Amino acid sequence: MYRSRPFLEVFLREITAAIQVLKIEDYELIFVNDGSPDDSLAYLLTCKNEYPQLKLIDLSRNFGHHYAIQVGLTQAKGEYVFLIDNDLETSPYVIVDYYNEMSKDPSLDVVYGYQETRKGNFIEKNAGSIFWVLINKLSDTKIPHNILTERLMTKQYVNELLRLQDANLFIGGMFYWIGFNQKGLPFKKGIREGVSTYSLKRRAELMLQAITSFSGKPLEWLFYFGITISFFSFLFIVYLGIQKLIHQEEVQLGWTSIVAINVLMLGVISTFLGIIGIYVYKIFRQVQGRPNAIIKKIYE
Repeated sequence: MYRSRPFLEVFLREITAAIQVLKIEDYELIFVNDGSPDDSLAYLLTCKNEYPQLKLIDLSRNFGHHYAIQVGLTQAKGEYVFLIDNDLETSPYVIVDYYNEMSKDPSLDVVYGYQETRKGNFIEKNAGSIFWVLINKLSDTKIPHNILTERLMTKQYVNELLRLQDANLFIGGMFYWIGFNQKGLPFKKGIREGVSTYSLKRRAELMLQAITSFSGKPLEWLFYFGITISFFSFLFIVYLGIQKLIHQEEVQLGWTSIVAINVLMLGVISTFLGIIGIYVYKIFRQVQGRPNAIIKKIYE
């Protein structure tokens, strides 16, 4: 939950109705309050008499979407675990299709949703497509394009997912890194009412987190790019030397070429150090051993 109050009443009604369609009586509804500044938690506390299956996890502050998901998964006790955002962009009734699909094929460990066509304006659609192409080019773990958060998982799968203990979470990649038998179903995602809490800045941060958490290829590219720059710089030096020997006083090796080369190398070195610094910081976070999130209170 983060600024979720406008959606909770409808979400509760629809998720419980969907579970009734499946004739499942033994279940729990786990909500994770990720430092929401509105009264989302207070509202759900008033709903506990009507919905006794509610289990509310109140985090000590806002830790982020993926970290809140991880906390929720650690608290889930069910034989099957259904993960969904409560903003109603994806209907809670998808659990019916997921469960029916898993019932037809007992070998499935995960059923998830994906968008055949991305929603939103031109920039949102194309930025999302570029993200998935880029992450798959850079990562050894192949992730289906345009996946949704919503998925139905076996308890064994969830347990193995939680064993990873990554401090730098990109849960979309973790879902597929651990393997298991997974199947995607196409769904059309709805339009969220109000402004999305995923700003352009947060989307850019997620892309950087995804690439640096699941790929070392940027570091490999730095090495090859550095070799290439060094090779062409050597050729340029040889060229200048030959020109000076042939034409001697006619060729002035002035400040222009020197300054241009220095500026180029300064930019290259700064970029290299920035990328290396990102990886060093991620190593620092991992070895610190801090918890990814802190639970303030659990309302059973």
